[in-house]
Amino acid sequence: MQPLARRIRIRRPWRLAAEATALLVAAAVAFPLYWMVLSAFKPAGEIQSTEARPWTLAPSLDSFRRVFEQQEFGRYFLNSLFVAGTVVIASALIAFLAATAVTRFRFRFRTTLLVMFLVAQMVPIEALTIPLFFLMRDFGQLNTLGALILPHIAFSLPFAIWMLRGFVRAVPEALEEAAYIDGASRTRFLWQILFPLVFPGLVATSVFSFISTWNDFLFAKSFIISDTSQSTLPMALLVFFKPDENDWGGIMAASTVMTIPVLVFFVLVQRRLVSGLGGSVKD
Repeated sequence: MQPLARRIRIRRPWRLAAEATALLVAAAVAFPLYWMVLSAFKPAGEIQSTEARPWTLAPSLDSFRRVFEQQEFGRYFLNSLFVAGTVVIASALIAFLAATAVTRFRFRFRTTLLVMFLVAQMVPIEALTIPLFFLMRDFGQLNTLGALILPHIAFSLPFAIWMLRGFVRAVPEALEEAAYIDGASRTRFLWQILFPLVFPGLVATSVFSFISTWNDFLFAKSFIISDTSQSTLPMALLVFFKPDENDWGGIMAASTVMTIPVLVFFVLVQRRLVSGLGGSVKD
Protein backbone atom coordinates (compact mmCIF):
# COMPACT_ATOMS: atom_id res chain seq x y z
CA MET A 1 0.00 0.00 0.00
CA GLN A 2 2.82 2.39 0.78
CA PRO A 3 4.41 2.33 -2.72
CA LEU A 4 1.00 2.96 -4.27
CA ALA A 5 0.30 5.90 -1.95
CA ARG A 6 3.76 7.23 -2.68
CA ARG A 7 3.16 7.10 -6.46
CA ILE A 8 -0.15 8.91 -6.00
CA ARG A 9 1.58 11.67 -4.04
CA ILE A 10 4.23 11.99 -6.71
CA ARG A 11 1.76 12.18 -9.58
CA ARG A 12 -0.62 14.60 -7.90
CA PRO A 13 1.55 17.74 -8.43
CA TRP A 14 1.84 16.91 -12.14
CA ARG A 15 -1.91 16.50 -12.36
CA LEU A 16 -2.48 19.81 -10.61
CA ALA A 17 -0.04 21.49 -12.97
CA ALA A 18 -1.83 20.02 -15.99
CA GLU A 19 -5.22 21.17 -14.68
CA ALA A 20 -3.86 24.67 -13.96
CA THR A 21 -2.41 24.86 -17.47
CA ALA A 22 -5.72 23.77 -18.98
CA LEU A 23 -7.54 26.46 -16.98
CA LEU A 24 -5.07 29.12 -18.15
CA VAL A 25 -5.48 28.06 -21.79
CA ALA A 26 -9.27 28.05 -21.44
CA ALA A 27 -9.19 31.52 -19.87
CA ALA A 28 -6.97 32.84 -22.66
CA VAL A 29 -9.34 31.44 -25.29
CA ALA A 30 -12.50 32.69 -23.55
CA PHE A 31 -11.21 36.18 -22.74
CA PRO A 32 -11.76 37.67 -26.25
CA LEU A 33 -15.34 36.36 -26.20
CA TYR A 34 -15.86 37.85 -22.74
CA TRP A 35 -14.45 41.20 -23.87
CA MET A 36 -16.69 41.19 -26.94
CA VAL A 37 -19.84 40.60 -24.88
CA LEU A 38 -18.71 43.09 -22.24
CA SER A 39 -18.10 45.79 -24.86
CA ALA A 40 -21.53 45.11 -26.35
CA PHE A 41 -23.15 45.94 -22.99
CA LYS A 42 -20.91 48.89 -22.12
CA PRO A 43 -22.27 52.42 -22.61
CA ALA A 44 -20.56 54.59 -25.21
CA GLY A 45 -18.65 56.57 -22.59
CA GLU A 46 -16.92 53.52 -21.14
CA ILE A 47 -16.05 52.10 -24.58
CA GLN A 48 -14.36 55.33 -25.63
CA SER A 49 -12.62 55.77 -22.27
CA THR A 50 -8.83 55.55 -22.19
CA GLU A 51 -9.02 53.44 -19.03
CA ALA A 52 -10.12 50.00 -20.10
CA ARG A 53 -11.85 48.07 -17.35
CA PRO A 54 -12.85 44.40 -17.49
CA TRP A 55 -16.26 45.17 -16.00
CA THR A 56 -19.09 47.67 -16.21
CA LEU A 57 -21.34 49.02 -13.46
CA ALA A 58 -23.88 50.50 -15.89
CA PRO A 59 -24.78 47.87 -18.54
CA SER A 60 -26.72 49.22 -21.49
CA LEU A 61 -28.66 47.75 -24.41
CA ASP A 62 -28.14 50.77 -26.65
CA SER A 63 -25.63 48.93 -28.86
CA PHE A 64 -28.03 46.04 -29.43
CA ARG A 65 -30.82 48.52 -30.12
CA ARG A 66 -28.77 50.16 -32.86
CA VAL A 67 -28.04 46.74 -34.35
CA PHE A 68 -31.66 45.65 -34.52
CA GLU A 69 -32.78 49.05 -35.81
CA GLN A 70 -30.86 48.40 -39.01
CA GLN A 71 -33.48 47.82 -41.67
CA GLU A 72 -31.65 45.02 -43.46
CA PHE A 73 -30.37 43.20 -40.35
CA GLY A 74 -33.20 40.66 -40.31
CA ARG A 75 -32.78 39.95 -44.02
CA TYR A 76 -29.03 39.49 -43.56
CA PHE A 77 -29.69 37.05 -40.73
CA LEU A 78 -32.12 34.95 -42.79
CA ASN A 79 -29.73 34.97 -45.77
CA SER A 80 -26.88 33.71 -43.58
CA LEU A 81 -29.12 31.03 -42.09
CA PHE A 82 -30.24 29.88 -45.53
CA VAL A 83 -26.72 29.80 -46.97
CA ALA A 84 -25.20 27.99 -43.97
CA GLY A 85 -28.06 25.48 -43.76
CA THR A 86 -27.90 24.70 -47.47
CA VAL A 87 -24.13 24.25 -47.39
CA VAL A 88 -24.29 21.97 -44.34
CA ILE A 89 -27.00 19.70 -45.78
CA ALA A 90 -25.64 19.58 -49.34
CA SER A 91 -21.99 19.06 -48.35
CA ALA A 92 -22.92 16.36 -45.82
CA LEU A 93 -24.95 14.34 -48.34
CA ILE A 94 -22.42 14.71 -51.16
CA ALA A 95 -19.50 13.92 -48.87
CA PHE A 96 -21.27 10.83 -47.52
CA LEU A 97 -21.88 9.46 -51.01
CA ALA A 98 -18.36 10.35 -52.19
CA ALA A 99 -16.71 8.85 -49.10
CA THR A 100 -18.71 5.65 -49.60
CA ALA A 101 -17.68 5.48 -53.25
CA VAL A 102 -13.95 5.95 -52.67
CA THR A 103 -13.96 3.50 -49.76
CA ARG A 104 -16.19 0.65 -50.92
CA PHE A 105 -15.52 0.63 -54.66
CA ARG A 106 -12.33 -0.05 -56.62
CA PHE A 107 -11.84 2.08 -59.73
CA ARG A 108 -9.03 3.66 -61.69
CA PHE A 109 -7.41 6.84 -60.38
CA ARG A 110 -9.02 6.42 -56.97
CA THR A 111 -5.77 7.24 -55.18
CA THR A 112 -5.21 10.18 -57.51
CA LEU A 113 -8.66 11.49 -56.68
CA LEU A 114 -7.98 11.26 -52.94
CA VAL A 115 -4.68 13.11 -53.36
CA MET A 116 -6.48 15.81 -55.33
CA PHE A 117 -8.92 16.21 -52.42
CA LEU A 118 -5.96 16.70 -50.08
CA VAL A 119 -4.24 19.18 -52.42
CA ALA A 120 -7.46 21.16 -52.82
CA GLN A 121 -7.60 21.54 -49.04
CA MET A 122 -4.13 23.13 -49.07
CA VAL A 123 -4.95 25.88 -51.56
CA PRO A 124 -5.72 29.18 -49.76
CA ILE A 125 -9.14 30.62 -50.40
CA GLU A 126 -7.71 34.07 -51.13
CA ALA A 127 -5.81 32.69 -54.12
CA LEU A 128 -9.04 31.42 -55.69
CA THR A 129 -11.29 34.40 -55.01
CA ILE A 130 -10.58 36.19 -58.30
CA PRO A 131 -10.96 33.06 -60.50
CA LEU A 132 -14.17 32.25 -58.65
CA PHE A 133 -15.43 35.78 -59.25
CA PHE A 134 -15.06 35.40 -63.02
CA LEU A 135 -16.57 31.91 -62.84
CA MET A 136 -19.64 33.18 -60.98
CA ARG A 137 -19.91 36.07 -63.41
CA ASP A 138 -19.92 33.72 -66.39
CA PHE A 139 -22.57 31.57 -64.71
CA GLY A 140 -24.68 34.65 -63.95
CA GLN A 141 -24.56 34.00 -60.21
CA LEU A 142 -23.17 37.34 -59.03
CA ASN A 143 -25.42 39.17 -56.55
CA THR A 144 -27.20 35.91 -55.70
CA LEU A 145 -26.98 33.56 -52.74
CA GLY A 146 -25.87 30.84 -55.15
CA ALA A 147 -22.53 32.65 -55.48
CA LEU A 148 -21.99 31.98 -51.76
CA ILE A 149 -23.47 28.49 -51.56
CA LEU A 150 -21.56 26.83 -54.42
CA PRO A 151 -18.01 27.88 -53.39
CA HIS A 152 -18.59 26.94 -49.76
CA ILE A 153 -19.86 23.51 -50.75
CA ALA A 154 -16.77 23.03 -52.90
CA PHE A 155 -14.41 24.07 -50.09
CA SER A 156 -16.22 21.96 -47.48
CA LEU A 157 -16.18 18.72 -49.46
CA PRO A 158 -12.45 17.79 -49.37
CA PHE A 159 -12.25 17.88 -45.57
CA ALA A 160 -15.63 16.18 -45.17
CA ILE A 161 -14.77 13.37 -47.61
CA TRP A 162 -11.41 12.69 -45.97
CA MET A 163 -12.97 12.57 -42.51
CA LEU A 164 -15.99 10.46 -43.49
CA ARG A 165 -13.74 8.03 -45.36
CA GLY A 166 -12.44 6.77 -42.03
CA PHE A 167 -15.95 6.28 -40.68
CA VAL A 168 -17.11 4.35 -43.72
CA ARG A 169 -13.99 2.18 -43.66
CA ALA A 170 -14.60 1.36 -39.98
CA VAL A 171 -17.96 -0.21 -40.79
CA PRO A 172 -17.25 -3.96 -41.19
CA GLU A 173 -17.76 -5.39 -44.62
CA ALA A 174 -19.30 -8.42 -42.93
CA LEU A 175 -22.18 -6.20 -41.88
CA GLU A 176 -22.76 -5.25 -45.50
CA GLU A 177 -22.63 -8.86 -46.62
CA ALA A 178 -25.07 -9.86 -43.88
CA ALA A 179 -27.47 -7.16 -45.01
CA TYR A 180 -27.32 -8.41 -48.60
CA ILE A 181 -27.94 -11.99 -47.44
CA ASP A 182 -31.03 -10.81 -45.56
CA GLY A 183 -32.38 -9.31 -48.76
CA ALA A 184 -31.41 -5.65 -48.32
CA SER A 185 -30.62 -3.77 -51.50
CA ARG A 186 -27.56 -1.55 -51.85
CA THR A 187 -29.72 1.56 -51.50
CA ARG A 188 -31.36 0.27 -48.35
CA PHE A 189 -28.01 -0.65 -46.82
CA LEU A 190 -26.66 2.77 -47.72
CA TRP A 191 -29.39 4.86 -46.09
CA GLN A 192 -30.81 2.60 -43.38
CA ILE A 193 -27.64 0.94 -42.07
CA LEU A 194 -24.51 2.79 -43.19
CA PHE A 195 -25.86 6.33 -42.88
CA PRO A 196 -26.87 6.03 -39.17
CA LEU A 197 -23.50 4.45 -38.34
CA VAL A 198 -21.47 7.30 -39.85
CA PHE A 199 -23.88 10.01 -38.71
CA PRO A 200 -21.55 11.18 -35.87
CA GLY A 201 -18.90 11.87 -38.49
CA LEU A 202 -21.42 13.82 -40.55
CA VAL A 203 -22.19 15.96 -37.51
CA ALA A 204 -18.50 16.64 -36.90
CA THR A 205 -17.92 17.77 -40.47
CA SER A 206 -21.16 19.80 -40.44
CA VAL A 207 -19.92 21.88 -37.51
CA PHE A 208 -16.85 22.99 -39.45
CA SER A 209 -18.91 23.66 -42.57
CA PHE A 210 -21.44 25.71 -40.62
CA ILE A 211 -18.85 27.83 -38.83
CA SER A 212 -16.80 28.60 -41.95
CA THR A 213 -19.91 29.49 -43.96
CA TRP A 214 -21.59 31.51 -41.22
CA ASN A 215 -18.51 33.65 -40.57
CA ASP A 216 -17.58 34.13 -44.23
CA PHE A 217 -16.84 37.72 -45.19
CA LEU A 218 -14.52 37.36 -48.18
CA PHE A 219 -16.99 35.73 -50.57
CA ALA A 220 -19.89 37.88 -49.38
CA LYS A 221 -17.87 41.02 -50.05
CA SER A 222 -16.51 39.81 -53.39
CA PHE A 223 -19.58 38.23 -55.00
CA ILE A 224 -22.40 40.43 -53.66
CA ILE A 225 -21.62 43.73 -55.34
CA SER A 226 -24.75 45.81 -55.88
CA ASP A 227 -27.77 43.88 -54.56
CA THR A 228 -27.46 44.34 -50.80
CA SER A 229 -30.64 42.34 -50.22
CA GLN A 230 -28.56 39.21 -50.97
CA SER A 231 -25.89 40.04 -48.40
CA THR A 232 -25.22 37.93 -45.32
CA LEU A 233 -24.81 38.82 -41.67
CA PRO A 234 -21.05 39.58 -41.69
CA MET A 235 -21.79 42.40 -44.13
CA ALA A 236 -23.94 44.04 -41.44
CA LEU A 237 -20.75 44.86 -39.56
CA LEU A 238 -19.72 47.29 -42.30
CA VAL A 239 -22.57 49.61 -41.29
CA PHE A 240 -20.81 50.36 -38.01
CA PHE A 241 -17.45 51.15 -39.62
CA LYS A 242 -17.53 54.86 -40.33
CA PRO A 243 -14.91 57.19 -41.86
CA ASP A 244 -14.73 59.51 -38.87
CA GLU A 245 -15.24 57.15 -35.92
CA ASN A 246 -16.14 53.47 -35.68
CA ASP A 247 -19.13 52.42 -33.61
CA TRP A 248 -17.35 49.79 -31.53
CA GLY A 249 -20.40 49.16 -29.39
CA GLY A 250 -22.45 48.31 -32.46
CA ILE A 251 -19.64 46.18 -33.87
CA MET A 252 -19.36 44.17 -30.67
CA ALA A 253 -23.14 43.84 -30.32
CA ALA A 254 -23.50 42.62 -33.92
CA SER A 255 -20.61 40.18 -33.40
CA THR A 256 -22.31 38.86 -30.25
CA VAL A 257 -25.56 38.32 -32.16
CA MET A 258 -23.62 36.51 -34.88
CA THR A 259 -22.03 34.21 -32.32
CA ILE A 260 -25.32 33.06 -30.77
CA PRO A 261 -26.47 30.79 -33.69
CA VAL A 262 -23.06 29.10 -33.73
CA LEU A 263 -23.31 28.39 -30.00
CA VAL A 264 -26.87 27.11 -30.37
CA PHE A 265 -25.86 24.84 -33.25
CA PHE A 266 -22.89 23.54 -31.25
CA VAL A 267 -25.03 22.83 -28.17
CA LEU A 268 -27.56 20.91 -30.27
CA VAL A 269 -24.94 18.62 -31.81
CA GLN A 270 -22.32 18.46 -29.05
CA ARG A 271 -23.04 14.85 -28.08
CA ARG A 272 -22.81 13.66 -31.66
CA LEU A 273 -19.75 15.85 -32.17
CA VAL A 274 -17.84 14.27 -29.29
CA SER A 275 -18.60 10.74 -30.53
CA GLY A 276 -17.74 11.80 -34.07
CA LEU A 277 -14.35 13.22 -33.12
CA GLY A 278 -13.63 10.37 -30.75
CA GLY A 279 -14.04 7.52 -33.16
CA SER A 280 -16.46 5.47 -35.14
CA VAL A 281 -17.78 1.94 -35.44
CA LYS A 282 -15.56 -0.91 -34.42
CA ASP A 283 -15.68 -4.44 -35.73
